Amino acid sequence: MNHIQSSSPAPIHRVQHGASLPLDDKLAVEEPLEIRLGYGLERTRKSISITMRTPGHDGELAAGFLFTEGLVKRPEDINAIEPCGGSGNVIRVDLHESVSVDLKRLERHFYTSSSCGVCGKSSLEALKVQSDPVADNGLRVPAELIHGLPALLRQSQDVFDSTGGLHASALFSPGGELRILREDVGRHNALDKVIGASFLGGHLPLSRSILLVSGRASFELVQKAAVAGIPIFAAVGAPSSLAVELAQERGITLLGFVRDHRFNIYSGKERLKL
Repeated sequence: MNHIQSSSPAPIHRVQHGASLPLDDKLAVEEPLEIRLGYGLERTRKSISITMRTPGHDGELAAGFLFTEGLVKRPEDINAIEPCGGSGNVIRVDLHESVSVDLKRLERHFYTSSSCGVCGKSSLEALKVQSDPVADNGLRVPAELIHGLPALLRQSQDVFDSTGGLHASALFSPGGELRILREDVGRHNALDKVIGASFLGGHLPLSRSILLVSGRASFELVQKAAVAGIPIFAAVGAPSSLAVELAQERGITLLGFVRDHRFNIYSGKERLKL
């Protein structure tokens, strides 16, 4: 299922200037997605995550989630991704027989909310997914290019325009060309969809990419960027302290408050031409 179910109509009363006016509003769709895993020679079936998401690109979401959580390493680790049942809210990922599955890791992911992907995890160590530091491959980006990214992102947010209720993650080339954009009610879901599409297409690591997210930079989002090898992470909103610490540890250029022709550099200043 790749077509995004963007909005649902809702009758409302808009109160403005002392008057009440009946209108039809559009709401961003939020529905649960259960990710089921098939693995091993005996084809064990296990439900590993329930996330609240905006329907659409569910296969990319599942693949991105499995990759950024360290459960799969290569596209070849996945035999098939298929919808399950008639609701449209269950997806099954069948792994190659050679893939070893860590059951303890699976247990940590059973429930994920749309607003915070790490709420169900019990400790900071449980949050950390092993990833190598992002290497300095000589990528240098002019500050003016960074200033122009929010406008390019906003122009492509079709669903946000109709609902005002979705987050977006987008990958840009070093020259500022938009490569891929995904929207979702959940910040981490939008990024999983972007990384999942890149993973399934065989485009990882994303070592020549700039990531822009429409909200804040959280620990989990920076972690996902690190696993995907993204060197520059730009956020329209603020970063958290853990996000900054992780970006510094993994060698990621982290930019916050990228809007109104300004931004803050929290790590990796060497990749910016100022």
